[in-house]
Amino acid sequence: MTGGKRIESRFAMTRRAHFGRVLPGDKLFLKQSSGPVCGTATVAAVKNFENLTPRQIADLKRRYNCDIGGTEEYWRAKANCRFGFLVWLKDVKRISPVRISKKDWRAWVLLTEKQDFGLLQKRASRGDSL
Repeated sequence: MTGGKRIESRFAMTRRAHFGRVLPGDKLFLKQSSGPVCGTATVAAVKNFENLTPRQIADLKRRYNCDIGGTEEYWRAKANCRFGFLVWLKDVKRISPVRISKKDWRAWVLLTEKQDFGLLQKRASRGDSL
């Protein structure tokens, strides 16, 4: 929210549901870890990676960490991941904090009309733009 992190990164040992489904122009709701949704952003660009090697992960760290802001511990934990994607963020904005009832560990959740945690309706009823 302060503008220091311009790329969101996700790496995993296996292909995850969000892999290849985040596209430029998508709207993201930004949630604090164990906290409320407190911001929105627009996806500017996405790069997906498959069959990554530790050497390729190290290269991604070298090329993009200034915009990712990952710690050494973060990169050590990701060194053997085989899949990953980078999401460039734009139009990051704070919103009034919204608590949601998400109880699982998923870092990314695709919002639909049937499962939107009340976010889409609340924002639309307040007249906020997505």
